[in-house]
Amino acid sequence: MSAVISLSVFVVAFYFIATEKANKVRVVLVAAGAMALLGLIPGAKVFFSEHEGIDWNVIFLLLGMMIIVGVVKQTGVFDYLAIWAAKKSKGEPYRLMVMLMVITAIASPFLDNVTTIMLVAPVTVVVCDRLRIPAQPYLIAEVLASNIGGAATLIGDPPNIIIGSRAGLTFNDFLAHMAPVVVVVFVVFVLFTRVLFRRSFRYNPEHVAAVMALQERRAITDPRLLARCLAVLAGVVCGFALHAVLHVEPSIVAMVGAGVMLLVSRADVSEVLREVEWPTLVFFMGLFVMVAGLVHTGVISTIGGWTVAAFGDNYFLAATVLLFGSGVLGAFFDNIPYVATMAPIVEGVVATTPDPQTGQALWWAFALGADFGGNGTAVAASANVVAIGIAARTGHSISFWQFTKYGILVTLLSTIMAWIYVWLRYFT
Repeated sequence: MSAVISLSVFVVAFYFIATEKANKVRVVLVAAGAMALLGLIPGAKVFFSEHEGIDWNVIFLLLGMMIIVGVVKQTGVFDYLAIWAAKKSKGEPYRLMVMLMVITAIASPFLDNVTTIMLVAPVTVVVCDRLRIPAQPYLIAEVLASNIGGAATLIGDPPNIIIGSRAGLTFNDFLAHMAPVVVVVFVVFVLFTRVLFRRSFRYNPEHVAAVMALQERRAITDPRLLARCLAVLAGVVCGFALHAVLHVEPSIVAMVGAGVMLLVSRADVSEVLREVEWPTLVFFMGLFVMVAGLVHTGVISTIGGWTVAAFGDNYFLAATVLLFGSGVLGAFFDNIPYVATMAPIVEGVVATTPDPQTGQALWWAFALGADFGGNGTAVAASANVVAIGIAARTGHSISFWQFTKYGILVTLLSTIMAWIYVWLRYFT
């Protein structure tokens, strides 16, 4: 009975988020509170359990990077990059979108997709404002590119960190098995965006000419501060890259980096904190609590159990179900808590495989489905929520369905390509 109630609360909340009939932060807080009052979440564990509560690593990673971006923003570097990108693309909408997507996709595997979006989204908003074009299509395209690109490495997408830890997979393992299909999917996606966003491409010669006349170097307001900020940011990126060696959580790296950034910049702390997307952080906390209700009452494990029972000894079928199932469920339940919940179930299935190669194939199918499923809806991945928060804050609001109508198509395309890749590489 508790499982039915928790699922009902989640579905009702998701309905209000999807239809935007109520503010999403209010919805998740009410839903989380309802689950607590009804005893559907594990009491105090919701604040302390990594698998049945709020994932503080994600929350503090976001907070740290928001503070870092808030300081960097004061140097004028975002204006510089915006003018540079606009001039290099000559204001041609599709060329500009491709440039921004390529930058995003290259950075995501090494910075992680959430951090990349925090850095690229402000640049995108500025360049679109300069060219007097809507920023929403460009932001959506960047998020989709980020989730695809982030799948290539161990640190590029938070679910990969969870899977790598559980399966004992290294940074090089991810690079060898995930990067090839990610490159192919991204190339196809870039071509697909020409059709996907064709109605959004606008070209205004007058505004383009005005931007082409600008001197991007003049946008840098404080070169010395920029040099210090870039040095700290480089240290943070190195910390992320050395995660597997240092055994320091990315959230700790981000928070230390934020503290150092505030020290070396001597920025006004209260002013920087105003740049933090507090509603986004609260939304994530509420969403984690909602998912914790599904985990604690056995909803997700039951779904996983049914999936495992259907496999038998057909491991290609198992890979297929994991890939497409993760793509669907990861899109609706947020792929971070979903992967944390399903990883032990996948580990159990892998233990029954006849050889290590088949077992690894199941892990790769699971990772690809969860990562690409992150594009499925507006709340499917951390990067999606962060980008929508930035868009709303800068006056370029993106609705749930405005994002999702593009995300579903990209998820379907990328998942099918991933399935073909898994079949050809591991089962033929």
